[in-house]
Amino acid sequence: MNISDAAKEFLTASIAPKYSYNFSWLGRPIIQYPQDIVAMQQLIWAVQPDLIIETGIAHGGSLIFSASMLELNAACGGNPDASVLGIDIDIRAHNRVAIEAHPLYRRISMIEGSSIDPAIIAQVHKAAEGKKSVLVCLDSNHTHDHVLAELEAYAGLTTVSSYCVVFDTMIEDLPAGMYPDRPWDKGANPKTAVHQWLKSHPEFVIDKDIDEKLLISVAPDGYLKRIS
Repeated sequence: MNISDAAKEFLTASIAPKYSYNFSWLGRPIIQYPQDIVAMQQLIWAVQPDLIIETGIAHGGSLIFSASMLELNAACGGNPDASVLGIDIDIRAHNRVAIEAHPLYRRISMIEGSSIDPAIIAQVHKAAEGKKSVLVCLDSNHTHDHVLAELEAYAGLTTVSSYCVVFDTMIEDLPAGMYPDRPWDKGANPKTAVHQWLKSHPEFVIDKDIDEKLLISVAPDGYLKRIS
């Protein structure tokens, strides 16, 4: 068995025991695989975003992670006012309290509502006005239609040479029926949405180099680089 096949076996075996729930970032559960966390650190350093837009907040670990990376960028000469904006249809009260109490909250803002609601989309576009470098992360509802709508709503905010990262594309690579309690499955998920959307958006390409380096990732074909 080669390393690529072994990685696929591990990823499949890791779903049922909820392996991604083992990790936190600066005190908040992040619900990501370590490989993707490292990949995002590399992208945030390379892109030096003024704004990171994230759909899906959950416990807030990803917001705290992004804020901490922006803090490090600023300490190394980057934008001292860089920020992260999170959108979620339901920000649980205890999660909001914990996020707002975090020392890095000064770099964070949150919007509660559906990420595909036109009013919410308008607020996010307003927040992105005038930003020279924007990075987008889509990690909320993983159905094909929802992710496709998010791509249409937010990918265009991605600045040239930056990324729109679509998480949980790995659902397409797993056996059918792995998520019996969810409305997504093989054949209708973030990866199918990405592939459909890319057909009419040549200004983005899949960064296969990232996939080949990570091997274990929830976002294969999901690291989309804007090239024009």
